[in-house]
Amino acid sequence: MVSNGSSGSRAPVIGLTAYAQRARFGVWDTESVVLHRNYVDAVSRAGGVAVLLPPVPGTAEAVVRAVDGIVLSGGPDVEPARYGAARAAETGPPAEDRDGFELELARAALDRGLPILGVCRGLQILNTGLGGTLEQHIEDPRAPTHQPAPGEFGAHEVTVAPGSRLSGVLGERAGARCHHHQAIGRLAEGLRAVAHAGDGTIEGVELPGESFVLAVQWHPEAARGDDRLFEALVRECV
Repeated sequence: MVSNGSSGSRAPVIGLTAYAQRARFGVWDTESVVLHRNYVDAVSRAGGVAVLLPPVPGTAEAVVRAVDGIVLSGGPDVEPARYGAARAAETGPPAEDRDGFELELARAALDRGLPILGVCRGLQILNTGLGGTLEQHIEDPRAPTHQPAPGEFGAHEVTVAPGSRLSGVLGERAGARCHHHQAIGRLAEGLRAVAHAGDGTIEGVELPGESFVLAVQWHPEAARGDDRLFEALVRECV
């Protein structure tokens, strides 16, 4: 926890997993650690303090001792070997640093009981880390609903299971802004599928129990004024 200043109250520190890749800014074109600002803004509006987590394998145990909650953010495809599959032609290039770090981080956070919110790839990391598999490419006619074009979000409605933690946050129907060409294949043992698209794609999962472990296949950070999932995460960290 960190102090927010004059009031003396303390705001939870939320770790956001991030990309490690080449980026251009100012006069520089260099290897960087970056993430869409929408994530940082959503955490800040929800009352948390956002910190970016560079994908450095071997640091997960130290990270979970330093933060109060975790956002497993969106990003590239998970390497299929991580869930025992051969690579499909449509699967993107591997991001070995992120895969290694984020799988370690998810396990360390679960062991410590830290609140976790998974976003898009974050849902897939959670499912993979707990022993599930992924559908490597969503074929037509489902595809345009989930990833209409590079850099564009699809918009559709998901149905949320009554009585789930997710329904307690969003209700039993919710709008989803999504950008993914992969999805859960075999659901990991212990995870509960709690939200579905109209085509049957799993759009939300949670881990039953006292700890807040919830993941969605869409991008709530891009939802323009709807920070309920981030607010729920921050509340769990207080």
